[in-house]
Amino acid sequence: MAEADADNTLKSPPPSRPKSISRERMTLLFAVMLTTAAGNTAMQSVMPSIGTALEIDDVWISLAYSWSALLWVICAPLWAERSDRRGRKAMMAVGLIGFIASMALCGLALWLGLLGVLGGTAALVAFAIARSLYGGFGSAAPPAVQAYVASRTPRAERTQALSLIASSFGLGTVIGPALAPLMVLPFVGLTGPFIIFALIGLLTLTALRLRLPNDEPQFEARGSTYDAPYTSGSTSNVRSDEVPQEDEDEEDVDPHRLRWFEPRLRPWVTVGLLGGHAQAMVLGIIGFLVLDRLGLRATPALGAGPVGLVLMCGAIATLLAQWGLIPRLDLGPRAATLSGIAVAAAGVVYLGVADDLHSIALAYAIASLGLGLFRPGSTAGTSLAVTRSEQGQASGITASVAGASFIYAPALGVWLYGHSDWLGFGLIAALCSAVLIYGWNALQKDSALTRSTG
Repeated sequence: MAEADADNTLKSPPPSRPKSISRERMTLLFAVMLTTAAGNTAMQSVMPSIGTALEIDDVWISLAYSWSALLWVICAPLWAERSDRRGRKAMMAVGLIGFIASMALCGLALWLGLLGVLGGTAALVAFAIARSLYGGFGSAAPPAVQAYVASRTPRAERTQALSLIASSFGLGTVIGPALAPLMVLPFVGLTGPFIIFALIGLLTLTALRLRLPNDEPQFEARGSTYDAPYTSGSTSNVRSDEVPQEDEDEEDVDPHRLRWFEPRLRPWVTVGLLGGHAQAMVLGIIGFLVLDRLGLRATPALGAGPVGLVLMCGAIATLLAQWGLIPRLDLGPRAATLSGIAVAAAGVVYLGVADDLHSIALAYAIASLGLGLFRPGSTAGTSLAVTRSEQGQASGITASVAGASFIYAPALGVWLYGHSDWLGFGLIAALCSAVLIYGWNALQKDSALTRSTG
């Protein structure tokens, strides 16, 4: 035994691996994503009813989000690049400030419209302008959170780590619709969720500022603006025991500006765009579908409850995928992406024929279960396709792809649905099928993506 111990002392130490993120810090990151997700889905729960009360056509309600989505696509990569140089914490704070300002001003605009101080059209225009603050500044937070996690997580564990962060969005989409009907208060009415979630966002921002250590580099970054501040050669003031080393199996790729469709990213960006458009169309249609099939158009104030219930069922199914299926089945990016989109397609077909609250909720839950597998899979695939020093850019591209799906897809889905249910749901099913066929042939195998040495 002594000789064996002596031999062990002569062996080289194992290669350094990235340290795990502490529970407190993961909780803060989780809270950032949770707050924005809950606020946005609470808003989606009441917007169909608000639009009906303002006598605005459904398609214009959907288009009100388009300018914000376009700004998200443009700004997310810029914020991601800035997070590489200025630190992730600062960009998370910018994102929360954008969320708070947007929710407060959106709520004010719609409240004035419901009171009759503003006309319906003027209120919707003011809402769209206020919502653009979320697209322009709120887009800073998700890339920063994703890059923070990815830069501190080993390759083999990154799918599950990013799935955990994605599940914060899933939990938020449970909480938001569940709380939205309770936030319809006497004085502010249907705009109550906007005001309350702006206050919750303020509390989250305060906790982030006080509890998450500052990771801003001490000096201006030199050389490439895309060098991650967490590599061993950076001037970050993160403690040395938290600085992750590069995984040995990651290729030494010279830092450069990543493009959406460069060879390493092209398959993942393509499936992200196609599947993202399908998801955006489902989200755009679902609230109006509930009002139509339950006969609630004449009483829009009663629609917030059923719409919230359906969205909550979908969110619970998303959590089941991200907290249960992905870790339990140890799904890699390719497996999660392809199996998820197949399940989502089945849910969409069922949603096309569902005609009561129970069947609508079940169909939406099935679709959400599939999308809950698909989204973390495509996100992790994008992350694993590049090196650790490129994680900031990769997270920006992921956020931009997600935002691009919401520029026109929700309005297109609602417009097609307004003409024929099967035009809307047929296009969504076709997009899911395209992801499955293309992804089966183009996506890299999980064994190659997640291999790790040491």
